[in-house]
Amino acid sequence: MAGSFSDYTEDAVLDHILKNDALSQPTHIYVALFTVAPTDAGGGTEVSGGGYARKQHDTWDAASGGASENTGAITFDQASGDWGECVAFALFDALSGGNMLPGWADLSASKTVNSGDTAEFADGDLDLSLN
Repeated sequence: MAGSFSDYTEDAVLDHILKNDALSQPTHIYVALFTVAPTDAGGGTEVSGGGYARKQHDTWDAASGGASENTGAITFDQASGDWGECVAFALFDALSGGNMLPGWADLSASKTVNSGDTAEFADGDLDLSLN
């Protein structure tokens, strides 16, 4: 499964550790779905239309052993149109635009979201780790 820190996060963490710039916590974290996976530099094709919006989710387990996961389910609004085949997710610091934090990852299994479907990640389904 592919996934990585975004270029933005890599630079921010290095600047923070090397005392060039303090890294502050985002006000909120938003989960985004993609039909074409982004890269560390961004891009990809985020779902749009059909009632899609990034989903705010601010509760994550405290990191342990270099890993964390979502606490509680992440449930998107019901699709009012087809979203297509979702293949990846990313975390952002804004409802639209913003910075990709910490990065992105492929979904372990792609999922086609059609009109009337509700995309959801169960508690603990989104795993984030640093190797």
